[in-house]
Amino acid sequence: MPSLGSDMQAGTLVAWHVRPGQPVKRGDIVADVETEKGLIEVEIFESGVIDALLVDEGEKVPVGTVLATLRPAVGVGAPAAAAPGPRLAPAPKPAAPSRPETRAPEAIRRPPAPARRLRATPLARRLAAARGVDLSTITGTGTGGAITKADVERAAAPVVPAAVAPAAAPAVPVPKEALGPMRRAIAAAMARSKREIPHYYLAIDIDMSRALAWLEAENARRPVTTRLLPSVLLLRAVARALREAPELNGFWVDGALRPGPGVHIGMAISLRGGGLVAPALHDVDRKTVDELRADMLDLVKRARSGVLRSSEIADATITVTSLGEQGVDELFGIIYPPQVALVGFGRMRERPWAAEGMVGARPVMTATLSADHRASDGHRGARFLAALARMLQEPEKL
Repeated sequence: MPSLGSDMQAGTLVAWHVRPGQPVKRGDIVADVETEKGLIEVEIFESGVIDALLVDEGEKVPVGTVLATLRPAVGVGAPAAAAPGPRLAPAPKPAAPSRPETRAPEAIRRPPAPARRLRATPLARRLAAARGVDLSTITGTGTGGAITKADVERAAAPVVPAAVAPAAAPAVPVPKEALGPMRRAIAAAMARSKREIPHYYLAIDIDMSRALAWLEAENARRPVTTRLLPSVLLLRAVARALREAPELNGFWVDGALRPGPGVHIGMAISLRGGGLVAPALHDVDRKTVDELRADMLDLVKRARSGVLRSSEIADATITVTSLGEQGVDELFGIIYPPQVALVGFGRMRERPWAAEGMVGARPVMTATLSADHRASDGHRGARFLAALARMLQEPEKL
């Protein structure tokens, strides 16, 4: 069971997408796991052949539990895969093929595996439980057929007779516990961050007139379906600026900075049902603006449908967040451990701006940096923000 968040303790294996004897390659989706933040598609990071599945669908197991064993994809006569090491969860079902293992006594063998669980977002499950809706009767409309909050609401609507629920009836209060899983996960991560990370904060105002003018001219040449959003330029500028302050891109692990394997920017996405996730856009510094646009739109869609991949949850090396659309001028975020930095963007607003001896109204945006003082200092943080501002003055190079 992979760790899909700094405070994740366990996950529920919802569905397998592979079977014993099936060949797999690095990057294949092999299972769905449910956590407090949604349904996660678990990727495999080694190529080979699935040897055995050790955890049943519907089973909740701690992080670190062996879910399956893999053997090399070699020819006839290859040595058999070694038996798996100690597990942190209950032992696998005894009705296994003739693999070398110690068979458990009949009296302590595991009960039959639970029925296959439906794909549904955590919010949909909580809402279904509160309204007494059977998820097995619902056809999901989310990504991969996942049942969403809207699906449950549609199924629940005709269940309550008009005579029982008059139009003026007050809303039933939602138990505090029902609102808990995602908010508790966020609270745990943020409490750990403020407890362990010595934050420092910097801000810079950036004249966005050149960036917006370039964006307008570029979009005038494009069809509506491929027009660029300002956020694409912001993400590219962050990725490029990190070249001048690489110590902001990585993880603080075991008392030392571990540089990120690439520039994998976690993009903060608010969910329609409440809560927040920050899945990673991989290799932002290597993608074209068109590739980044497509990947960003896909990531937002899947995040709000409750279906993300394990690498997107675990790989982010720095986070970018923006509340400009909500009218916020500036924000100073809390770093998501074990990352060491977070970049925030406020709204673009017209402000008096002096340039070349003249004062005029310019679209200005405040960019902020929250950084871990163990991994960097104010001088390096200031260098990063200066580079970010410079990049946005030369949008054609992004």
